[in-house]
Amino acid sequence: MTKPVKVRFAPSPTGLLHVGNIRTALVNWLFCRKVGGTFLLRMDDTDVARSTEAFAEAIERDLTWLGLNWDETARQSDRFDRYEQARDKLKADGRLYACYESGQELELKRKVQLGQGKPPVYDRAGLALTDAEKADFGAEGRKAHWRFKLDLPARVEWQDLVKGRQSFDLAALSDPVLIREDGSFLYTLPSVVDDIDFGITHIMRGEDHAANSAVQTQLFEALGGSAPEYAHFSLLTGAGGEGLSKRLGTASIQSYRDEDGLEAMSINSLLARLGSSESIEPMTSIKPLIDGFDFAKYSRSSAKFDPKDLEILNAKILHQTDFAAVADRLDGVDEALWTIGRGNITKLNDINELKVIVKGPLEPVIADPAFAAQAAELLPAAPWDATSWKSWTTAVKEATGAKGRALFMPLRQAITGMDHGPEMGLLLPLIDPEIVKARLLGKTA
Repeated sequence: MTKPVKVRFAPSPTGLLHVGNIRTALVNWLFCRKVGGTFLLRMDDTDVARSTEAFAEAIERDLTWLGLNWDETARQSDRFDRYEQARDKLKADGRLYACYESGQELELKRKVQLGQGKPPVYDRAGLALTDAEKADFGAEGRKAHWRFKLDLPARVEWQDLVKGRQSFDLAALSDPVLIREDGSFLYTLPSVVDDIDFGITHIMRGEDHAANSAVQTQLFEALGGSAPEYAHFSLLTGAGGEGLSKRLGTASIQSYRDEDGLEAMSINSLLARLGSSESIEPMTSIKPLIDGFDFAKYSRSSAKFDPKDLEILNAKILHQTDFAAVADRLDGVDEALWTIGRGNITKLNDINELKVIVKGPLEPVIADPAFAAQAAELLPAAPWDATSWKSWTTAVKEATGAKGRALFMPLRQAITGMDHGPEMGLLLPLIDPEIVKARLLGKTA
């Protein structure tokens, strides 16, 4: 019987979610929803000094805004007793050993190895320490950090859902540090314990974690579990293939929402298909992204992220968004204005410029006051409809001889204060005739 799928997104509540975080969350979530699995939101908050409730709440707020709901929650800060049990088991089994080198000493060892043309792998000096030597280090005030002893020789292999067959010689990797000198846990041990306890079946993350996965496979086994399936997708780069800059890579989802005013689906539409063979299309619903999710469509080459693509997608999404979907986010904009105006906006708040055109006050732009005044005299009788603009401009053309751009642009600028915008035949009936007349006469209205 196939084991039910369960995945996890495990952010650390020490900062705001950014593009890289959300891409990981989205891949996990789409796969999970495609197969009807369980999605666990786990707060990796073992760093008690830097983790805050405010950041945890911000993470939940961002995920909710993006539509990435979760089925279960967990916090590592509630589970220190389990990590301590795992620590004690590893010590008892001889898989966790004390080391006393300082950071400077370890760096010196690495430089010497590199200078000799050798890989910078920890030499396991800690394993050779006698009790007396450990006591001497303690007397000097040194405290041990603890490494997981890899079972060598060993080659770890798996069929990666994105990268295909993966094979790592563990002899080329250092025994990982699991516990710091102050006794606090690094990421690896709590994460593996949680993945075992919560029954995680698939781990999906960036390809820079592939070597970590090889090491963690042995840790799973040492703790009585079995490694889940792995999927390591390509890393994000800048638009030109360069390394993703700190500015772009750490731009928070909160800033894209609250400062840039982007739609959630513009972010989902882009990040869901970055690095895949599927074309990036503006989606107004997340369902097509779920239905179309397939690891086989992900490329092994890097995925290029360009914030400009977000704005392009955002505009396209708004252009096809019905009024009902945004009505509760608009103030003083009715369905008629939204319908004719949405094709001219990039972000939702841009519609407010059109609201000003309809309701004022607005400073008209008039290059030829005499022409504008004559046009005001020729305004058709109210009420106006979709034919009023054409009949009016025809009358102005006959009276003044103006035609083409010389006819239409001065009228648009006088009425809207702009040289672009929605089709005037649709916009004119939404504006009070007295306001239009006042603007043609050069008055702010």
